[in-house]
Amino acid sequence: MAGYALAFCASQWYNHPPFNAKGIRVMIPRYSRPEMSAIWSEESKFQIWFEIEAHACDAQAELGVIPKEAAAAVWERGEKEYTPERIDRIDEIERTTHHDVIAFLTELAEHVGDEARFIHQGMTSSDVLDTCLAVQMTQAADILLKDLAGLMEALRKRAFEYKLTPRMGRSHGIHAEPVTVGLMFASFFAEFDRAHYRLLNARGEIATCAISGAVGTFANIDPHVEEHVAKKLGLQPEPVSTQVIPRDRHAAFFAALGVIASSVERLATEIRHMQRTEVREAEEYFAPGQKGSSAMPHKRNPILTENLTGLARIVRSAVTPALENVALWHERDISHSSVERMIGPDATVTLDFALKRLTGVIEKLLVYPDNMQKNIDQMGGLIFSQRVLLALTQAGVSREDAYTIVQRNAMEVWNDKGGLLDLLKQDSDVIDSLGEDALTSLFDMAYHTKHVDTIFKRVFGRSS
Repeated sequence: MAGYALAFCASQWYNHPPFNAKGIRVMIPRYSRPEMSAIWSEESKFQIWFEIEAHACDAQAELGVIPKEAAAAVWERGEKEYTPERIDRIDEIERTTHHDVIAFLTELAEHVGDEARFIHQGMTSSDVLDTCLAVQMTQAADILLKDLAGLMEALRKRAFEYKLTPRMGRSHGIHAEPVTVGLMFASFFAEFDRAHYRLLNARGEIATCAISGAVGTFANIDPHVEEHVAKKLGLQPEPVSTQVIPRDRHAAFFAALGVIASSVERLATEIRHMQRTEVREAEEYFAPGQKGSSAMPHKRNPILTENLTGLARIVRSAVTPALENVALWHERDISHSSVERMIGPDATVTLDFALKRLTGVIEKLLVYPDNMQKNIDQMGGLIFSQRVLLALTQAGVSREDAYTIVQRNAMEVWNDKGGLLDLLKQDSDVIDSLGEDALTSLFDMAYHTKHVDTIFKRVFGRSS
């Protein structure tokens, strides 16, 4: 039975491989966007490999290590589109060599001819693989940085739109004190602004090139080659690469993606809470003709933000393997290789999709201020308890006594015995200390929004 299951799984992989017709690795097309997926395609990978080798030949020719005519021949005869036919040929060779870089070089030699003997002079496979991965990860980071910028702009617009719209602030899920919808959006803007900064730094960390040969000593290749290739590909030379680029760089990159995914989930979870029937302060846009349930025609479910919660888990799942990749043996092993072939595409493709989906959710989010006000009002003024507490202490009552006075009245509100203001007016300890007019003035919503402008200036700058 187990053998049958394995055979079935293998047949399903063969019939539905994780690459589309263009060689783009798309495990789940439903959650992939073409621009990001294309970075991880076989066509793109082999094109980058070719450019690494060809630029290295140019540098070797400058040094007089290989003939200039040979370097020119590599570009002239080797630079052809990596069509499905060429990729199939590489795969065919690899079935014999069991080595992907050698298979690539063998296929390239079939186009270049005799001059191909000068390709890969003094280089090792990791020089190609690691430098290519650096290019792909920087390209992916550039897309994700644009995604973050788009999400931040959507959050900024909604923050200013609802800058002073009151909403119930909650701690432990329980009504606490008023905030504004604008402050909620501003909080998430600031969080994703930090995410943008972290990813920008992570991009810088990962954008390194290693063309240092076996065990990274440059014994058979001049450091000038690495410098030349790095410049051509928009990278920086790796200061010390052993035989691979140190994987702490990659770990930092995937950790940054994981933190971004957690921020995506935090925002998605907030929206899911706001859409609960008992809360109904906001709602995902529900398009004409959309259906919420196969059984219950009335349903309007937060499917997009629930989906985002799940996608965030997938992105975060790449963090631990990336951290474990740091501890390679000696100058290199390939225990990291299979991991990165999976998490590189999966984490970046998934996060790219998630950020664009979240941006759309924020842009179209339906906000219900009237329901927010109803939620504020439903607890009978309990949200002003702290202000009464502080006023009593300012009037000379000890904090312990003031807390006891306010709490005993608040508990009556919880037990449906009336509103807090009315109960406090009947409490002689309160009236003797504050007076009725002063007490009434404490129940003022504007008190809780008086510093919104200050916060906005901190988040968005003086233009706010």
